[in-house]
Amino acid sequence: MSPADPSETVSVAVAASDPSPDPMPIAPIAPDLEACCGNGCDPCIFDLHDLEMDRYRQALRAWRARHPDANAS
Repeated sequence: MSPADPSETVSVAVAASDPSPDPMPIAPIAPDLEACCGNGCDPCIFDLHDLEMDRYRQALRAWRARHPDANAS
Protein backbone atom coordinates (compact mmCIF):
# COMPACT_ATOMS: atom_id res chain seq x y z
CA MET A 1 0.00 0.00 0.00
CA SER A 2 1.20 3.47 -0.80
CA PRO A 3 1.09 6.32 1.75
CA ALA A 4 -1.64 7.96 -0.35
CA ASP A 5 -3.95 5.00 0.29
CA PRO A 6 -6.88 6.32 2.41
CA SER A 7 -6.78 3.24 4.63
CA GLU A 8 -3.23 4.18 5.63
CA THR A 9 -3.70 7.91 6.11
CA VAL A 10 -6.76 7.98 8.37
CA SER A 11 -6.04 10.12 11.39
CA VAL A 12 -7.72 10.05 14.77
CA ALA A 13 -9.91 13.07 15.45
CA VAL A 14 -9.41 15.04 18.63
CA ALA A 15 -11.79 17.21 20.59
CA ALA A 16 -11.95 20.58 18.85
CA SER A 17 -13.32 22.27 21.97
CA ASP A 18 -10.29 21.25 24.04
CA PRO A 19 -7.65 24.00 23.81
CA SER A 20 -4.97 21.84 25.48
CA PRO A 21 -2.03 20.71 23.37
CA ASP A 22 -2.97 17.09 24.09
CA PRO A 23 -6.77 16.74 23.74
CA MET A 24 -8.54 13.42 24.23
CA PRO A 25 -9.12 11.50 20.97
CA ILE A 26 -12.69 11.25 19.65
CA ALA A 27 -14.09 8.02 18.25
CA PRO A 28 -14.67 7.97 14.49
CA ILE A 29 -18.27 8.12 13.32
CA ALA A 30 -19.58 4.79 12.04
CA PRO A 31 -20.78 4.76 8.44
CA ASP A 32 -24.50 4.31 7.84
CA LEU A 33 -25.56 0.80 6.92
CA GLU A 34 -26.91 2.18 3.63
CA ALA A 35 -23.47 3.63 2.79
CA CYS A 36 -22.15 0.18 1.84
CA CYS A 37 -22.65 -0.59 -1.83
CA GLY A 38 -22.79 -4.35 -1.20
CA ASN A 39 -20.34 -5.14 -4.01
CA GLY A 40 -17.70 -6.76 -1.78
CA CYS A 41 -15.22 -3.89 -2.02
CA ASP A 42 -11.77 -4.52 -0.56
CA PRO A 43 -11.55 -2.66 1.68
CA CYS A 44 -15.20 -2.06 2.48
CA ILE A 45 -16.12 1.15 4.28
CA PHE A 46 -16.85 -0.97 7.34
CA ASP A 47 -13.33 -2.46 7.17
CA LEU A 48 -11.92 1.07 7.05
CA HIS A 49 -14.05 2.07 10.02
CA ASP A 50 -12.78 -0.97 11.97
CA LEU A 51 -9.21 0.14 11.25
CA GLU A 52 -10.05 3.69 12.38
CA MET A 53 -11.55 2.27 15.59
CA ASP A 54 -8.37 0.26 16.23
CA ARG A 55 -6.30 3.44 15.82
CA TYR A 56 -8.72 5.36 18.03
CA ARG A 57 -8.51 2.75 20.82
CA GLN A 58 -4.70 2.80 20.63
CA ALA A 59 -4.64 6.60 20.73
CA LEU A 60 -7.11 6.65 23.64
CA ARG A 61 -5.04 4.13 25.64
CA ALA A 62 -1.93 6.23 25.05
CA TRP A 63 -3.79 9.43 25.98
CA ARG A 64 -5.12 7.85 29.19
CA ALA A 65 -1.60 6.74 30.09
CA ARG A 66 -0.47 10.37 29.70
CA HIS A 67 -3.50 11.65 31.66
CA PRO A 68 -4.00 9.20 34.55
CA ASP A 69 -6.14 11.71 36.47
CA ALA A 70 -8.69 12.09 33.65
CA ASN A 71 -12.14 10.69 34.34
CA ALA A 72 -12.67 7.23 32.91
CA SER A 73 -15.59 7.13 30.51
